[in-house]
Amino acid sequence: MSGVRVLAGTRKGAFILTADGRRKNWKIEGPFFAGWEIYHLKGSPADPNRIYVSQSSGWFGQQIQRSDDGGRTWNAVGNQFSYQGDAGTHQWYDGTPHPWEFKRVWHLEPALDHPDRVYAGVEDAAIFFSNDGGRNWQELPGLRGHGTGPQWQPGAGGMCLHTILLDPVHAGRIYIAISAAGAFRSDDGGESWSPINRGLVSQYIPDPNAEVGHCVHHIAMHPSRPDTLFMQKHWDVMRSDNGGRQWHEVSGNLPTDFGFVIDVHAHQPETVYVVPIKSDSEHFPLDGKLRVYRSRTGGNEWEELARGLPERDCYVNVLRDAMAVDRLEDCGVYFGTTGGQVYVSPDGGDNWRAIAENLPAVLSVEVQTLTN
Repeated sequence: MSGVRVLAGTRKGAFILTADGRRKNWKIEGPFFAGWEIYHLKGSPADPNRIYVSQSSGWFGQQIQRSDDGGRTWNAVGNQFSYQGDAGTHQWYDGTPHPWEFKRVWHLEPALDHPDRVYAGVEDAAIFFSNDGGRNWQELPGLRGHGTGPQWQPGAGGMCLHTILLDPVHAGRIYIAISAAGAFRSDDGGESWSPINRGLVSQYIPDPNAEVGHCVHHIAMHPSRPDTLFMQKHWDVMRSDNGGRQWHEVSGNLPTDFGFVIDVHAHQPETVYVVPIKSDSEHFPLDGKLRVYRSRTGGNEWEELARGLPERDCYVNVLRDAMAVDRLEDCGVYFGTTGGQVYVSPDGGDNWRAIAENLPAVLSVEVQTLTN
């Protein structure tokens, strides 16, 4: 029988939640790496037993962990990402006289077809890859060497490369997003990069229509239509139908278009989910009511999803990597909150329930769909 494995990264460790295909009875395991910030953990599409973890500490530095048995045991890999020198710094020796320092790994993206290849997005913004399961890493320097680099600025959470999307159709195409620089695309496996921010308008930067400098919070796509991208920006929900070359706003009737997460239904590429929050200064739901909004039309027309979610006195946030979907026949939608809750809707958003309620603040949620 099929089932799901939910991977939750939190401020104080990683948790794994498992259930069968009915998604009613859940087993919670963890915390793994207790006390450490787990910014992201994600399973390999090529191997259901392979999971990568970004384990971070302001004092002990950055570590990559890997499991080859679905999270039962772990091995530390990627010693290049451990700090050297002052605590809290992570130094990358890129051949220059002085090492380049970065703060943490925000996002791990395993390759679609090879369990030993994995990408890492870090703060300050750069992208790395490993071809040996995370043991050794190389930077894709074309991004950090892009001519627009001096115009990049840190967002409130830092200048983080937080989104990596691997195109399953166009070989070598990678999308990334940086806060606050914008979105970029590579068509040659990461050797060179181009900004893809045309159509974005940001009133909080000197040139609202600039080539770079926009605060992009997250990007999502459906694997069957990789040229169609959906973006949750600092303000505005956006859509592109040509691989990011041009964007247009699809915020429509949302009560507010500020938020962090965005995702797409596993089987319906025009069904999109967002979690609006009040504003960029008040990171909590409007009126204290936690709500997910769904568009079945690829944007513009949005419906409120409330059944099973808190109706009052709820002041949590949902961070940029904290929503995911499974690939069961009735698509399940999941998200985690800074209040330590993980919610599931086993019916595409119509009904919700908490499957964990007292975890540390949730930083990321990913899902592995399991089949026997």
